[in-house]
Amino acid sequence: MLNTAKKLFFLIVLIVIGVTIQPFISQAATLFLSPASGSYKTGQIFSVTIYVNSSGQAMNAASCQLHFPSNLLKVVSISKSGSIISQWMPGEPGFSNAQGVVHGEGIILNPGYQGGAGKLLAITFKALATGKAGLAIQSASILANDGLGTQIFSSAQGASFNIIPLITQPIAPESETPLPFAATPAAPEVKSSTHPDPTQWYTSSKAEFSWSLPKGIIADRVLINHDPHSRPTVLYSPAISSKTVLDLTNGIWYFHIQLKNKYGWGDISHFRVQIDTIPPEPFSLKIDNLGDNTNPRPILRFHAKDDLSGIDHYEITVDPILKQKVSPAEVKDGYYTLPVCKPGNYSVIVRAVDRAGNYSLAVGDLTIKPIVAPIITYYPQRIYPGDPIIIKGTSAQEGNVIIYVQNEKKEIISGKGIVQNGKWRVVLKETLPRGIYTVWAQVINHRGAESALSQKYQVIIAPPAILRIGGIVVNYLSVINSLLAIIIIMILIGLYGQRKIMILKRQMRKETTEAEEALYKAFRYLERKTRREIAKLDGKKGLSSREEKINKNLKKALEESERIIKKEIKDIEKRLNS
Repeated sequence: MLNTAKKLFFLIVLIVIGVTIQPFISQAATLFLSPASGSYKTGQIFSVTIYVNSSGQAMNAASCQLHFPSNLLKVVSISKSGSIISQWMPGEPGFSNAQGVVHGEGIILNPGYQGGAGKLLAITFKALATGKAGLAIQSASILANDGLGTQIFSSAQGASFNIIPLITQPIAPESETPLPFAATPAAPEVKSSTHPDPTQWYTSSKAEFSWSLPKGIIADRVLINHDPHSRPTVLYSPAISSKTVLDLTNGIWYFHIQLKNKYGWGDISHFRVQIDTIPPEPFSLKIDNLGDNTNPRPILRFHAKDDLSGIDHYEITVDPILKQKVSPAEVKDGYYTLPVCKPGNYSVIVRAVDRAGNYSLAVGDLTIKPIVAPIITYYPQRIYPGDPIIIKGTSAQEGNVIIYVQNEKKEIISGKGIVQNGKWRVVLKETLPRGIYTVWAQVINHRGAESALSQKYQVIIAPPAILRIGGIVVNYLSVINSLLAIIIIMILIGLYGQRKIMILKRQMRKETTEAEEALYKAFRYLERKTRREIAKLDGKKGLSSREEKINKNLKKALEESERIIKKEIKDIEKRLNS
């Protein structure tokens, strides 16, 4: 009876423990890596993905650290593409090749994730050296989507990879499996509309493949992985003629395809795909003018790295005067000497472009000062058309001197000379038409450094002031001066004559007035005298009727004569006053 009671007690305890533990077992979540093993050659790129198994209960947060041997592996990139994580926190996932760790933490929005293979993060590694590389997940946490943040993480599965010595890797061999016998299918020709050239790198993670199906094909099988020698394992029956693969990570992939007819499986085709979505590593740019701010060819110091596809070229821009493409071989020991640049302030942009077209850039400021300007000590102020323009001057810099001559239409011609012992002389032999020209000078030394512009001066080109009459050449100025002298003399003579005429007029007006007064007095006197003489004719006082009549007739004759004479005198006065 006692034994029976003990057995019943233990049975009840086991049931209670089982009921209590069962929820925790069913709700446990784990982390694992895929692939968990494999062999890779030194220098080879491959990817490893962190997955979560939370099939027992929905989860809403996860965090972990992936540790790897930094002497054997190097992280090239990490990818969040296809991750179940909705929001990473406190920032983006990251990695440190120096410490050999990849870390990430994020949350999943309601209703969370529940399933057996939820993708968290994909890491692309590069194999550095031979050895056994072990990957371990540490500091992991998985929280349930229960409103309480219950910890449901139970365990983590690591991975181990063998890094073997490098063997020359073929570039997408068309086929390598011998035909079992002639009746089996030949290796199909694979084409890719997204990655057509197996030797090129691309940024697209979506790859599309297509091939033709000869008559009699009943099935085919395909596979895509990092091994160029794999046999395809994914069977399609009936056969397919195209395949699209999404979310390929960075690195080199191989698409394998094999056809089958009623006689069996044929040869295998392998098509290489190279993907690089990561720009070159950030780099710095330093501009070195070798201690001379007039140096027209400063040195750019920079060096970019790209561990995946490699640097294809650099694009160097000195805005706005220069833009050129430079190969990595031209950037010797991390520096590049610019071509000759004119004085000014510029923005320098160096863009490092990898073989897939990804790029990183660095920016700097460049200032080039001009050297000392030359001085013009002689220039012709006035020359005749056809005569050469001769300019002389001095310069503190040895080198070439350039003379610029600009006409009134802003058109410029130039001439060149050499500075010797600080002096220079330039003869511009071009024949220039008449006009007003502006001249100035500039010096360019043996390095190509340009000076500031000299002071500007004006040169007048005009024809000579001469007149040719037959074989006699008369100076225009002489003729003009003679004409001016003659005109002045004529003006003086005219003024003198006018003055004499004015004086004569004044005298004549005076004499005319005097004559008029004398005439008036004479006629009055004649009138009185005539009257007295008539009165004496008969010896009697007073005038008889006959004498009175004679007196009136004579008086009328005198008055008419006076009127006529006065009129003539008035006409003379009018002419004198006009």
